[in-house]
Amino acid sequence: MNDTIDSSKAPAMPTLGEALRFWFKLGLISFGGPAGQIAIMRQELVERHRWISEKRFLHALNYCMLLPGPEAQQLATYIGWLMHRTWGGLIAGGLFVLPGAIIMMGLAWGYLTFGQTSIMQAVLWGIKPAVVALVLFAVYRIASKSLNHTVWWVLAAAAFVAVSFLNIGFPWVVAAAALVGWITGELRPKWISGGHADGKAKKHVPAVIDDDTPSPEHARFSLKHSLLLISVFVALGAGVYLMLPNKALTDMAEFFTSAALVTFGGAYAVLPYVTQAAVEKYQWLTTAQMMDGLALGETTPGPLILILTFVGYLGGVKNAVAGSPLASGLLAGTVVTFFTFLPSFMMIFAGAPFIESTRRSLKLQAPLTGITAAVVGVIGSLAVFFAQHTFWPQGFSGNVDWLAAFIAVAALIGFVKFKRGAMETIALCAALGMAVKLLG
Repeated sequence: MNDTIDSSKAPAMPTLGEALRFWFKLGLISFGGPAGQIAIMRQELVERHRWISEKRFLHALNYCMLLPGPEAQQLATYIGWLMHRTWGGLIAGGLFVLPGAIIMMGLAWGYLTFGQTSIMQAVLWGIKPAVVALVLFAVYRIASKSLNHTVWWVLAAAAFVAVSFLNIGFPWVVAAAALVGWITGELRPKWISGGHADGKAKKHVPAVIDDDTPSPEHARFSLKHSLLLISVFVALGAGVYLMLPNKALTDMAEFFTSAALVTFGGAYAVLPYVTQAAVEKYQWLTTAQMMDGLALGETTPGPLILILTFVGYLGGVKNAVAGSPLASGLLAGTVVTFFTFLPSFMMIFAGAPFIESTRRSLKLQAPLTGITAAVVGVIGSLAVFFAQHTFWPQGFSGNVDWLAAFIAVAALIGFVKFKRGAMETIALCAALGMAVKLLG
């Protein structure tokens, strides 16, 4: 819909209602893990709607990459807050999670009641090629706009190799990239900001929140205000904790709060920690059920960490934390979801004003520039990972899924040549997947 808007001037700031509808739609189609979700947000917010510029988007993303927890949900919260204050952040972050959480609890209920279902597999088969195309397009666009010197291209390549072939943890890659960025800023400050990597003069397309748009009043940093916000979130969590009616729920609140604070590197990095405690210590579910939950988590929109909602649902049913199995599962799943994401909201609302104040600070911008380069490499590695599992579902020794590859190429052409949006492309690919798998 924004394709017809005059690109020579910034569009109008969306109303809170318009933003709410957007975040709700985004929450429904945010498949593909953090790389796919960030790619969708970048395409919709930066390219299509032009609500935020590429530079401001990456500045927010860099901060979210430094935090524990789901970075895509935190990025949505950050941008929603930047546009529409606290309510905007709550709506953006909440709607990014809510559809997936509801679907996950529905799948958990169906899993316990009827066993596994297969209809989502057809939808996922169609979505996966679109996600591959979307992530590849995001890598190209971010790299072309942010890697403005050979050193950043080398750093991006090093991050790709570190993650793809050396199995180095994401937090270590981020830390090393920040160090390289800081050293570069000290020795060659001119390399920190500037033109585009392809050397061509590209026309700047203005955005609602543009490169030089001053931070709004609510985004001005105040240590007193940030400490007050932290106190409010701690009090909120403590209040809910004290109202929990039994030990099983308080155990879940304590454990999943701690898990939320150690989820550096995404959901896969924290799953061994969660699995050990949930299966062996608390016995909320079995190892087989944990694996089934992960498979279900891959089929739902929202952060993959929503697998913890599945864990909570099954643990609630097993411990009969409420009257009926359904009530027990819903209550425990809600408690787990609340305590998993509460720290993320706190870190964004308390820390984002400080990050906004650093946009012109070379001391802090230099490490973030290094992180941006590393993010390009990491997202590239995820694109290759997605492509491998999408086009060679039985491994390289098996047959190539040429139809999936064709869908990915078609989706990529749609993004690059015809400027199609992520939402409509994913919806079309999902419908195609249903048709091919269920009717073919």
